[in-house]
Amino acid sequence: MTIVWALLLVFVVLAGWLLTVLGMPGNWVIVAAVVVYILLVPADSPAGMGWGVAVAMACLASLGELIEFLAGALGAAKAGGSRRGAVLALVGSLAGGVVGLFVGLPIPLVGSLAAAVLFAGAGAFVGAVLGEQWKGRDLGESCRIGHAAFWGRLLGTAAKAAIGAAMAGVAIVALIA
Repeated sequence: MTIVWALLLVFVVLAGWLLTVLGMPGNWVIVAAVVVYILLVPADSPAGMGWGVAVAMACLASLGELIEFLAGALGAAKAGGSRRGAVLALVGSLAGGVVGLFVGLPIPLVGSLAAAVLFAGAGAFVGAVLGEQWKGRDLGESCRIGHAAFWGRLLGTAAKAAIGAAMAGVAIVALIA
């Protein structure tokens, strides 16, 4: 039965990573899967894990969230964006990611994934521009701040996905180590 649980863990960990790439809380799905696995499989079994793995996963997931948040915020702040622009960039990013997931791109298998990431960046751009326009800034300056929010969101998502990949690697290594 341990092998079945281990295979299921690998499947859920990979699905969690995919969710992270789509802009959803997939890293926390990985943490939850590892915790459930630790509860179900004794630590002394051949594929058992200790609580240290779960703590490491929670730390990595927290780091991913922090980096994603800071990348978008620092991108807009570095360009001189307002708090209103940053909040609307976040809202636009979430809305764009959901729309992109359903719209997709005409690329088999990865179309929805790529669209979700690109639309999230586009949503951040639009949100930041609207926020800065609302704040009274001119269109050129608003677009410059929106551009920074776009790249901040994309880089933040890439960093969070890289941390998710590291988490998946740690979980798989912990299974076989």
